[in-house]
Amino acid sequence: MDWITDGLAVFGVSMLLTGIIIPQILLIAFRRQLFDEPNERKIHRAAVPRLGGIAFMPAIVFSLCLVIGMQLLLGIHSQLEYHDVTSIYPSRLTVLCFGMCSLMIMYLVGMADDLVGVQYRAKFIAQIVAALLLAAAGTRLDNLNGMLGLHELPEVLSWIITAFLVVFIMNAINLIDGIDGLASGLSGIAMAFYAMAFWAADRWICSLIAFAALGTLCPFFYFNVFGDPTKKKKIFMGDTGSLTTGLILAFLALEMTKLPGRGLFSSEILVVAFSPLAIPCLDVLRVFVHRILRGHSPFLPDRVHIHHKLLAIGMPQRLAMISILGCSVAMIALNMWLSHFCGIFTVLLIDLVVWVVSNWCLTKAIRRRQARLGIKGGYE
Repeated sequence: MDWITDGLAVFGVSMLLTGIIIPQILLIAFRRQLFDEPNERKIHRAAVPRLGGIAFMPAIVFSLCLVIGMQLLLGIHSQLEYHDVTSIYPSRLTVLCFGMCSLMIMYLVGMADDLVGVQYRAKFIAQIVAALLLAAAGTRLDNLNGMLGLHELPEVLSWIITAFLVVFIMNAINLIDGIDGLASGLSGIAMAFYAMAFWAADRWICSLIAFAALGTLCPFFYFNVFGDPTKKKKIFMGDTGSLTTGLILAFLALEMTKLPGRGLFSSEILVVAFSPLAIPCLDVLRVFVHRILRGHSPFLPDRVHIHHKLLAIGMPQRLAMISILGCSVAMIALNMWLSHFCGIFTVLLIDLVVWVVSNWCLTKAIRRRQARLGIKGGYE
């Protein structure tokens, strides 16, 4: 089998397995009354199970092990040997083992939080431990490629920046999971991008991981967006899904920074690597600044995310989701194009300006709508 066939096989097995597991989770959730109850801060108005993410890790691990195992069984493993011999990393086995440990930590912590609740400090510590395990395996950001005048980073600084990025990305995916299909849609776009990018760069294992994760997100997206809660067919991913998905995205982004900048990727590989995560990361950054400036805890929940703003101007929930997904695709394309002409700092500055101006325009539109409808107070 060639590499793209392997990827499609992993994708198909993962999608099939997730499609089988989620209905069973729904059945158990309704029997045991395990719901995400609606309240004044949440968008949904019916009790919906939030355990969809429980299907993610088993489907990903099973599909990867099955396809790779079949290759080894049939003697079709030259690609795996080629990847290990020519890899620029010291040990792929170390990366995979430590990465699996990190994934297991976030899977268990997320599941515990969805079932019984976990204090934020304990969850934050677990995220740091998972991030440090990735860093220990060599999945680190060790070169800023000239951004802010920095190139090779000291090892200690590389560990700190890596841990910050992994924790930040996991929380960004978790916090943007506010309307149906948004977190899974954004993550699916990113996974598809990474799957093809690693395939084009002859990075077989990373491409398969992205294909496997994409396979779990597709059936979940269907149940999350099109499922009917009155027929017990709707489900949320919960922290189990958002944390494990966020960790995989952080891992893939950091792995991509190691690719040589050439051709489609340009010399600014850092720009391309993190572009699929731009919208959730920029949104959580803006929200944190918004909360701090108002004297609130940055971790205190509110209704000022980008999807809340689109809903506040009167946009239907599904149209808001589609609009944000479209913006994500546009931002990936824009950043890839800009990276051929601009430095990392310039592209980052353009992204920030576009994001700030867009949010300012949305806020103005919200105020005008509130004035027209006679609504007092802010959209928060």
